[in-house]
Amino acid sequence: MEKKDLIEHSPVRYFEKATAATLKAGEMGLVSAKKGLGKTSVLVQFALDDLLKDKTVVHVSFDQHSSNVISWYTSVLAEIAKKKNLTNLSDISEDIVRNRIILNFNRETFTLPKVVKTLRALKEGGLNIDAIIVDGLDIDNRPIENIKCFKDYIVEENITAWFSLTNESPLLAETLPAEKLDLFATVTHIFPNGGDIYLGVLKNGEGKVSLDSKTLLMSKK
Repeated sequence: MEKKDLIEHSPVRYFEKATAATLKAGEMGLVSAKKGLGKTSVLVQFALDDLLKDKTVVHVSFDQHSSNVISWYTSVLAEIAKKKNLTNLSDISEDIVRNRIILNFNRETFTLPKVVKTLRALKEGGLNIDAIIVDGLDIDNRPIENIKCFKDYIVEENITAWFSLTNESPLLAETLPAEKLDLFATVTHIFPNGGDIYLGVLKNGEGKVSLDSKTLLMSKK
């Protein structure tokens, strides 16, 4: 199996084609939704797309143990492969594990500046980071200075970062205060519509992509 098969059929390709929304180096993106609707799955799909391109991804989790995060990666990769009847994932999985770092922090005691300090220490130790996932941090209640500190780090290192946000509103203006929204290049929202679930773009693009009701993979519907 070649990685290009998985890259070509990555759920992120559907997202890019349907919405024209992407993250450039030095930019941050946001995935919002009410609790339990699929934010982590979407973040993992973005992360896996980078990992399949041999990029190094750091997954920072504030609300899940490492074993749960690993399970998300394993299941999402398996579902992507299943769609193309690809079964031998051993070599791909080894590469993903090699290029993925999972960090767990306590949301009550750990701040984004402390995360940046940890990431800098990883770089000093020889790790070149290409992309970051930050899941489970209540950024709506964090000081804007903390988010600016992280954004400055992203720009300085010329990498990308996706955040999650628990928020039920589908309106951009009700996602975060304007000064915080300005720090995110792309903002998306997961919302149900009847019996279906969609990921829509609120900023830096338009349109939506379906989320499979069983696998939560982005798809053409």
